[in-house]
Amino acid sequence: MPDTTGDDRITVYSDYVCPFCYLGRHSLAEYQDERDEDLVIDWHPFDLRAGKRNPDGSIDHDVDDGKDEDYYEQAKENVRRLQDEYDVAMDLELSRDIDSLSAQIASVRVRDEYDYDTWLDFDWAIFEALWTEGRDIGEPDVLADLAEDTGVDPDDVRAALDDDDLRERVRTLFDDAKNQGVSGVPTFTYDGYAARGAVPPEQLRRLVEGS
Repeated sequence: MPDTTGDDRITVYSDYVCPFCYLGRHSLAEYQDERDEDLVIDWHPFDLRAGKRNPDGSIDHDVDDGKDEDYYEQAKENVRRLQDEYDVAMDLELSRDIDSLSAQIASVRVRDEYDYDTWLDFDWAIFEALWTEGRDIGEPDVLADLAEDTGVDPDDVRAALDDDDLRERVRTLFDDAKNQGVSGVPTFTYDGYAARGAVPPEQLRRLVEGS
């Protein structure tokens, strides 16, 4: 990935299986569109499935994470409200059975090996495949298809999924997010300040511009 350190950057902690991360990215895109200068996304992966992932990648719903059915019903209501607020069409409101680990591994590889715009297209494609098409982004074939659609060599994605060193590096990035004090996503940070949740564009403007 080309050096973008000289650009204005906003750090975004997110997980592809989080509907609020998808909605928050729409809010960020709306704010970016109103800016005169580009605002580069410095993406950091976050693992919402930590502690619930079985060795085969399936999700163990018997693990007590403190979230009951009332929590999920409230989450669905919030998703529907933000869909209306941000004018975003979604095929799903929640995704409780799909694991994003493979998608995040693939995304890190693309971010490392391709230019920023190609990574951004791939990143969006993963979000949209899940939330607007209901596709299983944990499946290698799905990720390979998304790669081909966005100018990424599908073989690079397949190789990334078999790269144990890269897998361990992504797990380290998950740990780094927690060590930074990130406990939920999406979290947007800029110049030492943070906003958590799918906040509206005006809140992102205040975060970045201070007004």
